[in-house]
Amino acid sequence: MTQALFWNRNAEKYARTPVANPDAFERKIAITRSRMRPEHIVLDIGCGTGSLALRLVPAAAHVHGLDISCEMIRIAREKARAVDNVTFHEGPFDDSFSALAPGSLDGVCAYSLLHLVADRPAALARIFGLLRPGGFFVSSTACLGESWVPYRPLLGIMRALGKAPMVGFFTKERLRMELRAAGFVDLQEPDVGAEKLIAFMVASRPH
Repeated sequence: MTQALFWNRNAEKYARTPVANPDAFERKIAITRSRMRPEHIVLDIGCGTGSLALRLVPAAAHVHGLDISCEMIRIAREKARAVDNVTFHEGPFDDSFSALAPGSLDGVCAYSLLHLVADRPAALARIFGLLRPGGFFVSSTACLGESWVPYRPLLGIMRALGKAPMVGFFTKERLRMELRAAGFVDLQEPDVGAEKLIAFMVASRPH
C-alpha cells in the first residue's frame, strides 16, 4: 500500500481524532507563530486536514499546505472555505513540487512528518532551498530510534496489514546532524512538554 493510499483511507478517521497532547501542540504553535511576521509566506508540509495551517493564517500574509493525500486536502479545503490567505496543494514533497519557487518562503513547518519521509536528507535540502536567507524551519517528529521498544517489527507487521504507514527509525542526534548537513543554523530544541520520543526543533537558513 502506498503512503497516499494509506492516508486517503484514514483521512476521515484522522480528522476526527483529537490531538494526543493538546498542551504541547499549543506550545508548538505559539513558538512557530513567534517566528512569523504579517508579511510572511509559510509552507506547512504534510498538512493533513489543515489544522496547523489554519492556526497559522492569522499571523501570515499567506500559508500554503501540502499533503500527499487527496482526501486530506479535500477536508482541509472544506475547512478553509471562508479563509482567503491559505492554499492547499495535493502531491508529494519531491522534485515535482513546483508550486513555490526556490527562495520564496519565510518559513516551513513539518509537524509529524520527517519520520514518514523516505529520504530525509533530500527533503531537508529541498526545504532549505525553498527558504529565503534568514527563513525558519520548524519540525516536530517522532524519533523512534531513541526507544527500547521493538517498534520496527511491530510497525512492519502493522504496515503489512495496512494498519500503519512506512515509518523511519532515527535518533534525535541523527536528525540534528542531518539538519546541520543541509545547511541549517541556530538549531534550538524548546521544551514544549512533548513525549520523550518527540523531537521539536527550530532552525534557520543563514542570512
